[in-house]
Order: sequence, then C-alpha cells, then structure tokens
Amino acid sequence: MGAGHSHRLYRHGHSPVHALPPHTKLTAVLCFVVVVVSTPRTAVWAFALYAALLAAVAHAARVPPPFLLKRLLIEAPFVGFAVLLPFVARGERVDVLGLSLSESGLWGAWNVLAKGTLGVAASVLLAATTELRALLLGLQRLRLPPLLVQIASFMVRYGDVIADETHRMRIARESRGFEAKGVRHWGVLAKSAGALFIRSYERGERVHLAMLSRGYTGAMPVIDEATATRAQWSYALTLPLTALVVCLLGWTL
Repeated sequence: MGAGHSHRLYRHGHSPVHALPPHTKLTAVLCFVVVVVSTPRTAVWAFALYAALLAAVAHAARVPPPFLLKRLLIEAPFVGFAVLLPFVARGERVDVLGLSLSESGLWGAWNVLAKGTLGVAASVLLAATTELRALLLGLQRLRLPPLLVQIASFMVRYGDVIADETHRMRIARESRGFEAKGVRHWGVLAKSAGALFIRSYERGERVHLAMLSRGYTGAMPVIDEATATRAQWSYALTLPLTALVVCLLGWTL
C-alpha cells in the first residue's frame, strides 16, 4: 500500500475509537447504516436516538461538533432534493404555513434527510478516526475483491499527483494571459482536460511497466495481518447493536 496518506477528513488523535482496527470500524459503520435505513420513517424518536448514539461516538473519538457539522455540508444537494419533494409529490395535501404540501412528500423529505444525514455523519466519523491507508487495509482484511482495493489504493496514491498536474497546467495558461470568462473559453478548458487525460494515461502506463519490472503479477501483497481482539470487536459493534435494538422497537411500538 505504500506510505500513509493523510486527508482533510482525518483528525489525528489517540482516542479509543482511533485505536480500533479499521476493519472493525468499517463493519460497524456498514451495519449501522443498514439498521438506520431499515428503520420505519414514522419512528421519529428512533432517529433522535441514532443521532444521540453518533454524538456519543464523536465524544469518545474527541471529534468536536464544528468539525463534524462542517463536513456534513457535503449532503447539501440531497437536502435540496428533499426540500422539493413536498411540492412535487402527489397524494393528499396538507397546509403548512399557508403552503399546500404533499403529505407523502413531507414524509419522503423527512426520510431522505434523517437517514441521509445519519449515514453521512457515520461516514464522516469513520474518516475522521481512520487514515486512508488504514481504510484500505481494513477493506483488504474484510476480503474485498483485491482488484477494487488496488484501484482504490492507486486513486489515493495518485490523486494528489493529478491535482498537482492540473494546478501546473492552470498556472501555465494564466502565465500566457488566459483567463476563463465565458462560454467562448470552454474550448481551451476542454483541450486542457483532454491533455490532462492523456498525461494521466501515459503516467499510468509507465507506472504499470515499472511494477511489472519489479515482479507485479496482478495482486498486491498482504502487508497487514493484524487481527482484532474480541474486546475490540465488542467495542466496535456496540453502536450497530444498540441501533438494532432501537430499530426493532421502532417496528414494534
């Protein structure tokens, strides 16, 4: 996998959540999201308890609320979609603040907002407490198809390289007096994108040949065989198991 790569979502720390093996955290987040999605949308109190559970995890991980809330802005497009649902959905209409809204649309908007926000928050907490390299090792430990793990690894490794190449091309355009101000400049930007694609493809070919010359046979070696203890699994699965109890209560009450 190479050396570790930091990312903007990661927050360095030494909390009990940071110390958990990555594959246990991946499993916990996946199970939690499945439980949240399976919860009936009418059980409003259940989603409040889910939010409280995530707040407890954030506290244990020493992730401050501003850090978490700022990164929840990534779901803004879904919020916009949810806001439109009560206006465009069909069915029985109800008056809310003088507006005629669809009742099914209101429930649909709540369903998208509640479940989407909780899922994004759980993912942000996972990223905030786990380095990218560790996430890849966790996927490897969970027996994800090796090809997918390799693709993700190369994306992590060379994403910054491509970003730097894009930055250098932008500086080169600006040094020649180019400044994108309208549609008539889209042609230049399209040519730049094409040139970036060609450079990236050629770089990939060179990297692949270099790997083959060093004995690459299509599979990356497993470099981390660390296993999680029963206590670590129990600690990690506390979140999804507690959420499962809440979900079952939501269906029965």
